[in-house]
Formats: sequence, C-alpha cells, structure tokens
Amino acid sequence: MPSNVDSSSEENLAVITVIGADKPGIVAGITQVLAKHNVNIVDIAQTVVRGVFSMIMVVDLSTGDIDLPRLREELTARGRELRVEVSVNHIAVFRAMQRV
Repeated sequence: MPSNVDSSSEENLAVITVIGADKPGIVAGITQVLAKHNVNIVDIAQTVVRGVFSMIMVVDLSTGDIDLPRLREELTARGRELRVEVSVNHIAVFRAMQRV
C-alpha cells in the first residue's frame, strides 16, 4: 500500500480498482462519482498495457456523504456504463485479499 497512507486513519479508507479496455472517459467517469459525493482521493495510479487500462485508487470516505456499500453500488453501475470492471473494498479487506 502507498507509504503516504497513515495506518492510524484507515477506518475510512477504501480501495477502488478499475480494469478494462482503454478508451477516453474512464478516469473522468469514475472520479465524477467521487466528486459528486465529496470523496477524497488519497492516492491514485493508472497504466495502460497493450490496450488494457488499469487504475487503483485509495479514497477517504470520511470527507464524503456516502458509505462504502452505496459507493460500491454507484461505481459498479458507472463501471457497467463505461464497460469496465470496478471493485470497491475497505482497505483492510483489500490487504487481506493480497495476502492470499
């Protein structure tokens, strides 16, 4: 996980991953949902490899007006519109999945 994420403040952090065919508008489409709910992006990285777009974000829900389950619903719906796979998990769940 990024070194600038303070482990003492992780209770409100979520990890969003996005994967799909590269095309214009993916970053904009996902971040519009975050901006609408005042969710802060703590860290972000994205890349394109052979036409496949991937992005990972750490976001802070404490600044927003939405909880994790609702954010997951909205971003999953936006992902369907954009034809990309979106995953939204609490940072602790994401870390546990990485240990498997």
